[in-house]
Amino acid sequence: MDFDQTTSIGLFVVLLVIILGGTLSSPMSATTKSMVSGGLLVFGIVTFYIGIKHGEFRATH
Repeated sequence: MDFDQTTSIGLFVVLLVIILGGTLSSPMSATTKSMVSGGLLVFGIVTFYIGIKHGEFRATH
């Protein structure tokens, strides 16, 4: 599978929606849901960025 920018971002959004959907439908308080959702979003963006940088490193070395 060729992971260009559109495919990668699309898959990231789909996975994030699935994870957030499970989090928001769980029996937690609204405050806990918002904290967990925010953490998931930040973690996802950071790991996505690290993955891009690792791929760039592997492609050039």
